[in-house]
Amino acid sequence: MHDFPPAAPAHTFGDPSARTTRAGWEAFADQLVAATERFASPSGSLIDLPGPVSASGRWSTAHEGFTRTFLAAAFRVRGADGHDPSRFMERYASGLTAGVDPSHAERWPTIAERRQSVPEAASLAIALSETKPWIWDVLDDRVRAQTVDYLAGVVGTSGYTNNWTWFQTVVEGFLAEVGGPWSQADLDRNDEIQERCYIADGWYSDGGGPTGSMQNFDYYAGWAWHVYPLLHARIRGEALAAHHRERLGRFIEQAADLVGTTGAPLFQGRSLTYRFAMLAPFWAAVMADTGALATGETRDLAGRVLGYFRDAGAVDAQGILSIGWHGEFLPLRQLYTGAGSTYWASKAFLGLLLPADHPEWTREPPTKPQPAMTQRSMAAPGWIVVRTAADGIVRVINHGTDGDRHSSGPVRTDKPFYQRLGYSNVTSPDLSPEGIVAPRDSHVSLLDAEGTPSHRGPIERLHLSDRVGVSRSRVHWVDLPGSAHATDSEAWASMRRGPLVTVASVVHGVHELRLAWHCPAPMVTHPTASEDIESAWPEDQGPWRFRLDGWPLPVEAGFAAGETAGVVVGADGIRSLVIGARGITVTGTRVTEAANAFSSASATPWAVSVTSLPGQAVAALVTLGAGEIDPGAVAGIDVSRDEIVVRWADGTIDELTAPGVMPS
Repeated sequence: MHDFPPAAPAHTFGDPSARTTRAGWEAFADQLVAATERFASPSGSLIDLPGPVSASGRWSTAHEGFTRTFLAAAFRVRGADGHDPSRFMERYASGLTAGVDPSHAERWPTIAERRQSVPEAASLAIALSETKPWIWDVLDDRVRAQTVDYLAGVVGTSGYTNNWTWFQTVVEGFLAEVGGPWSQADLDRNDEIQERCYIADGWYSDGGGPTGSMQNFDYYAGWAWHVYPLLHARIRGEALAAHHRERLGRFIEQAADLVGTTGAPLFQGRSLTYRFAMLAPFWAAVMADTGALATGETRDLAGRVLGYFRDAGAVDAQGILSIGWHGEFLPLRQLYTGAGSTYWASKAFLGLLLPADHPEWTREPPTKPQPAMTQRSMAAPGWIVVRTAADGIVRVINHGTDGDRHSSGPVRTDKPFYQRLGYSNVTSPDLSPEGIVAPRDSHVSLLDAEGTPSHRGPIERLHLSDRVGVSRSRVHWVDLPGSAHATDSEAWASMRRGPLVTVASVVHGVHELRLAWHCPAPMVTHPTASEDIESAWPEDQGPWRFRLDGWPLPVEAGFAAGETAGVVVGADGIRSLVIGARGITVTGTRVTEAANAFSSASATPWAVSVTSLPGQAVAALVTLGAGEIDPGAVAGIDVSRDEIVVRWADGTIDELTAPGVMPS
């Protein structure tokens, strides 16, 4: 190992006053990067951090440890115009020299050897471009040539259909700037795919599903789709293209409402272990001068977010970012997640590219009253968002995002980070094996004769406004080995198909009236290949009951539900309620003794209906919050053929088209 300065104490950023200063951010970047050096190989090319290895193997995971921490170091040194008190440039130049040398014992896996080397090559290209005067320009010709050869492994490759298109574009952009090979055909193809993934209002779907649906919405819309165009423009020495700038501004105007007043961001989607990487598009919007937020507001928001994660234990006692959300929580990982992956969080330091005298760092944000509540729809992802200032909670009611791209295998369970009906910044879906096979939180299911809950399946959007969301799915049940319904002795599990279930959310502030009904699935006369495969599974004949599951409130192990059925009160005063409003026979609370990203257990209120007939609507009032919650908020529900009218106690009336619903 090299004799680099030791990591600074990990608690320095704990001073709240440092969280909105550029010097505080520099110090945190220095600490975060310096703490990883003790896990570096002798040349520094591989940083093998403690924790799990990804599906690409330890070699690739250690490669990620280098490239992703290099991003943070590059932003920090470039923003300081080369001032490098921790000698990061020396450290990363040494690692680069070994990593690209095909004869070195500590070389990196090539793009041909590990597909994961594609995003790592993009990080390398960005970091080398940002630090050009201090690394690239002083490398000897041999190392530069080997670096070009290494990066050129991406030229002419294909098969990228989501945010990965930007990795190839960024790498080839850098190669073009340093005289290396690149392909216009690659760039044109990527541009075409990227435009197909653009939906509206600044939102990109991160690729399409097996049937061509574009309903994959998560943080990749920000930290990938909106950040790489800016970084690519910087590599090229150009301004961000007008259409990217306009889309970025529209995205940020919405994304700001997905962060609570305490700095807690929405907990939804994959790769959540990147944590504060979600700040990258906010800084990109400032750098591109979109005007989406007032000067100083991004710095204030970023300070709250970074403080939230630091206070929650995101950085461990060794100064390392663990896999998790608060502290370490390994069930959060995907197969591609290794210990080094977490350092995509380095993108949060994009703001350090703004000089010290930039108004975003020097000017106080405007003083304006915080609205007590914000309620709005986000059309592209199919969400209704309710944000309350007093308790810092952000709630998302989901009628459009299903992550269908990530389906795998003929037997499908709902993806807990995409297909739940509700997400927030203070609750987590149940990620235990039991919770994935039988979803019972922020969910609407049909219970079969044995009481097994159904899965939602791909979502068909029917309606979305600021107050009403309606969607439907053909539900199914998953049967594990030993089930009386198992149909294939060679499969680990089997499925049964059910009817078409329609769910409607009528949202009135913190109150959501959740309605559901079912009708027979339509006959398909010309099935697609995937529909043909589905037809192999048997149909469940019922009878069925509806189960409406509320928000899973984080609690500690040993939590005892109160005496009031359908009501959970947490230690911090946050309440989760489910109150029957139509067709409900019983309510209760389920305590799950399985840890989640927030706590060691969770408690979820629920309501179950009478046996449900086709077109028969059931309803429950579902709420989450620490403020005023009115159990009598709904004054009445009128159901006629294909229409429902909801009357609220304050006189507000909502009317919604309800296909398939019948008066009863």
